[in-house]
Amino acid sequence: MQELVLGKTKVLTHKIAYLIGEKNVKPWQILAITFTNKAANEMKTRVENLVGDVANEMWIGTFHSICVKILRRYIDRIGYQRSFVIFDTSDQRTLMKQCLKELNIDDKLFTDRGVLAEISNAKNEMLTPISYAARANGEFRKEKIAEIYRLYQQKLKQNNSLDFDDIINFTIDILTENPDVLEYYSEKFKYVLVDEYQDTNKSQFTLITLLAARHGNITVVGDNDQGIYSFRGADISNILNFEKDFPGTKIIKLEQNYRSTKNILNAANAIIKNNTKKYEKNLWTEKEDGELPEVHLCDNEYDEAAYIVEQIEHLRRTEHYKYSDFAILYRMNTQSRSIEEILVREQIPYKIVGGHKFYERKEIKDIIAYLRLIENTADNLSLQRIINEPKRGIGKTSLEKIENLSAINGISMYEVIKRANEFGLNKVYVNSREFVELIDDLSSKKESMVISELVKEVLNKSGYTQSLELEDTTQAENRLENLEEFLTVAMEFEEEEAENTLAEFLENITLASDVDELEETEESVTLMTLHSAKGLEFPVVFLVGMEDRNIPKL
Repeated sequence: MQELVLGKTKVLTHKIAYLIGEKNVKPWQILAITFTNKAANEMKTRVENLVGDVANEMWIGTFHSICVKILRRYIDRIGYQRSFVIFDTSDQRTLMKQCLKELNIDDKLFTDRGVLAEISNAKNEMLTPISYAARANGEFRKEKIAEIYRLYQQKLKQNNSLDFDDIINFTIDILTENPDVLEYYSEKFKYVLVDEYQDTNKSQFTLITLLAARHGNITVVGDNDQGIYSFRGADISNILNFEKDFPGTKIIKLEQNYRSTKNILNAANAIIKNNTKKYEKNLWTEKEDGELPEVHLCDNEYDEAAYIVEQIEHLRRTEHYKYSDFAILYRMNTQSRSIEEILVREQIPYKIVGGHKFYERKEIKDIIAYLRLIENTADNLSLQRIINEPKRGIGKTSLEKIENLSAINGISMYEVIKRANEFGLNKVYVNSREFVELIDDLSSKKESMVISELVKEVLNKSGYTQSLELEDTTQAENRLENLEEFLTVAMEFEEEEAENTLAEFLENITLASDVDELEETEESVTLMTLHSAKGLEFPVVFLVGMEDRNIPKL
């Protein structure tokens, strides 16, 4: 039976409890997929409260985390080592800049961000470099991007690395090219449940279809009027065509709203009724009318920001709201500047979701690079980042020679450094011995050491901590404090994760999203994009820049 449900996460968690409690379905036969780590953790907690410890026996996670589990086991089937690492946005940009430089392409005409966005869109449509090139049809820009795309994928493989979009596509490749693997997982997961189905793209739809095709037991939660991720490749037709893709579908409309007031729902219904899509619904609630949404016209963005600050302070005085009760939402991150200026001027604490995050700080990126190189010595980007952190006397010219030798000989840069004397790089050989010994030693011990001990060993034996202590500046002190916090992250991971492997720890860090890092108890106003805010709740919300062209029509 197929069932299309429009509602809340509660629908999925209670469906899981029903399957286990009433239908005697084994927990390991259930696969539940969400879009963010935060949503996945919330679902796990709710399911555990309903069914107990057996919740640990089922797969509940994001598309990416579920796929990584499969890749760790079978990625060697497509020519990668199981010790692969996942490149985050910063790593991708670094790699892309290398590609543009190598191909002698003007980075003003082809920016790293722009090319990566185009490649991401291609991957969401499941286009390989070859199929993307075939679509270029003589169009100069697309032909160039196809050339860059090919080199980018080649370099990813040389680093034994994947980017976010590869995770799902490579899983699909493994399932479609290996009938035994597909049979194992499609037989294992007799029941597939998916949250926020309207936000799925082509590759996510393909993955779900592959896994659910054998038994046909699929339950999805979705709302065709909440499809806001088309710019990321989400395909609203996935939910609109669900009945055609899965014959025998049963649709259940959950129109009662338990959180919003009548006036909020009346406003929502008035907007939704203009949509021409199917699955019509009328939201209603038993709650009181509540306050009417207010519209305030401003002359410019500074007038808008000043009005918001005035209202925040007024509501704090008269209604006793806390700063953490307020959210300011905008379409694009660039719209936050004027708001930030006035918040700073008025000394109002605030945080930006998607701003300079903990895991993007230099010292944290450095320690992660050490750990990634320990996990995967083919990771040239990580090596380039930390070979001189702290200083080891291996200069830019030497690094270029190492990179060239790596490409010519088809080996990793780490292997070149390890055998530097064989390549006539005697100074590199002498200066890198302690570094090589450290990486080799910890690579051999990574299976037996807990993550926090690995981190301590790296910080102490690499000389990283000592170099910051000798620097003796306020900035260095802050970096040391951040590294202490990173140790806390590692110890918390050890308490929560049964397997406690370095690979899993690195995955958790890389796959963390902006909203996952939002600390709800922090006493500050929250600034974020409309897309980041999806699924969150605040007592008071300001929507800024609500003008034509700023807010695209859906």
